[in-house]
Amino acid sequence: MRILLFTGKGGVGKSTVAAATAALAAAEGLRTLVLSTDAAHSLGDAFGAVVGPEPTEVARNLYVEQVDAQLRFEQSWADIQRYLLSVLDVAGMDPVAAEELTVIPGAEEVLALLELRLRARSGEWDVIVIDCAPTAETLRLLALPEALGWYMTRIFPMQRRLVKLLGPMLTKASGGVPMPGDTVFDAMQRLHDELLEVRDLLTGPDASVRIVLTPETVVVAEARRSWTMLSLYGYRVDGVVANRIFPSEGADDWRAGWVAAQQQVLSDVEASFAGLPVWRSVYRPREPVGVQALEALACEVFVDLADTDPFAPAAGEGPFTVTRTSTGAIAHLALPGATKEQVDLARNGDDLVVTVGSYRRLLTLPAGLARLRVSGARVEGGELQVRFEEAS
Repeated sequence: MRILLFTGKGGVGKSTVAAATAALAAAEGLRTLVLSTDAAHSLGDAFGAVVGPEPTEVARNLYVEQVDAQLRFEQSWADIQRYLLSVLDVAGMDPVAAEELTVIPGAEEVLALLELRLRARSGEWDVIVIDCAPTAETLRLLALPEALGWYMTRIFPMQRRLVKLLGPMLTKASGGVPMPGDTVFDAMQRLHDELLEVRDLLTGPDASVRIVLTPETVVVAEARRSWTMLSLYGYRVDGVVANRIFPSEGADDWRAGWVAAQQQVLSDVEASFAGLPVWRSVYRPREPVGVQALEALACEVFVDLADTDPFAPAAGEGPFTVTRTSTGAIAHLALPGATKEQVDLARNGDDLVVTVGSYRRLLTLPAGLARLRVSGARVEGGELQVRFEEAS
């Protein structure tokens, strides 16, 4: 099963490109599902169809789903929310305000990931296409499973034991604020396990991210950062779609200026994403709506790189690899576009703390590396290399 995620700066046509790719996959005979983690839910508009909370068939082999966030919320968060509401009730908060506060930010996107897990486990699909939220929200979302995992493995067990042993005493000491019971802890554990399964799916060899951009300097700069940060968190990027390119034929003076400016930016795109296919989509006189128009768009996008199968698994290993040396090992973390001035590295127990700009990843080391000491590190050729050696 192939999983393709599409992300990009808001307004670049990401949803249209995702829908077009799904339409092409279905036309090639692949049973395809396309769903959205973007709260805007514009997939139904792209296909010109009414789409429900279950996979809706819009063409042969092609199904579209807009996740029912409320239903998934009740299934995955209800036990935790009830506990939080009881705490806020003791604090005297208005019930309506309390209910608003107990809805986690980005809940719809998180629940869409859990929906992906269910659909992937069903075995019904050859291709699942995910229309992600704009770049910043997507990065926060994809970082969530690992960040929650750090809490669950290091803090959560101790917290659960403490509450089990000292629950009544803690409740009394806190002025009657109830302590979480087993149902709350079980719900948190279940949510963590499900999100961890999603992460394994999305960082596995059959999943990859495609960045959609328009040939504008600001947009391309954000796309470059996205490639760096997605690699930081362990996600493969296997291509870039340059969308809304002005055709050069028959251009008047005004449009000729845009064509020249875009060509200059596109040269920068080719250089910035060296090693990745860059698919191009020409600006159309009208918006592509409906399965046929979307399929036609995808055919034109991929025709320029006819030797590249748009549904083949991403080539090569993931962003994080380890090579052995005579004295230990070297951990390699791809950080395309990053410079040594942007990267900060620290070790905390069995974790490497890697910071790039405003993003940080706690990278839990494999057992074979955790017992070794860090002897040096460098950033070279868009890659962080950390040397490990036996403790002397």
